[in-house]
Amino acid sequence: MLMPTVRRFSDSGTRWTVDDPEALALRIRLNAVHMVAGQGSGYLGQALSAAEQVAAVFTVARPGTDRLVCSPGHYVIAPYAAAVALGLLDRSALAAYGANGSVVDAIGGERSPVVDLTCGSLGQGLSAATGYALADRMRGRDSRTFTLVSDGEMEEGQVWEAAMFAAHHRLSRLTVLVDANNSQVDGPVDSVTTIEPLAAKWASFGWWTADVDGHDPAAILTALDAARTQDARPAVIICRTSTTHGLDSLPPGTDGHFVTLSAETAARAVAELTRALEEIDA
Repeated sequence: MLMPTVRRFSDSGTRWTVDDPEALALRIRLNAVHMVAGQGSGYLGQALSAAEQVAAVFTVARPGTDRLVCSPGHYVIAPYAAAVALGLLDRSALAAYGANGSVVDAIGGERSPVVDLTCGSLGQGLSAATGYALADRMRGRDSRTFTLVSDGEMEEGQVWEAAMFAAHHRLSRLTVLVDANNSQVDGPVDSVTTIEPLAAKWASFGWWTADVDGHDPAAILTALDAARTQDARPAVIICRTSTTHGLDSLPPGTDGHFVTLSAETAARAVAELTRALEEIDA
């Protein structure tokens, strides 16, 4: 069984640095391709849509102090991929992703490395994150809690209960990033339940809000910096994304929720992302 080098984002002694969030987002995509290629299928689309969000969080978070909660368990592929790129997980984690007996689960659980918490049933992560944020305040800890939430989770009533609780308690050290990729297992989110206008709904619950291009690292970082200055409200950043962004080599019509990746397609994807990284490094 693969044992992770680092168990949790906020563990004392955890260290990493991010020099270029755009390059880190590309490495997240590249590592995720390797992870899914090993199984032939997996949650590649979630890494493609959330890569810039995860890269931005790793850029601004204080290692060993701040927390990362990944509410949708299948999104944990993106923090795994970032951790490999930053040396927090050994590269053997790429091949172990989703394998029987591996702690690098395809759908995260209580033993998943890197993140402080990931949830099984959708919609639970924000409740846990509010608990972290409130506990930190009570203990006098100056920690930020970053929480990844999917737009499909906005259909869950528990999310809005937690949103009310966080606003009532003015948990200003809590920041949510909503991956608004309009994708869930049953199809486009807007064909299942109307959840828009997202920013206006969060604002009506008492949150500071931003609505940004989720594939623009600079826009996400600007929003995260503005969220940091809030002293009386939690913050939510609505990140507009696509589950196929950054990979032109994917076949047309690819279902981004759960991607089947042939060896040929994986090879093209690796070549495409490697070229993009070489251009940045040039």
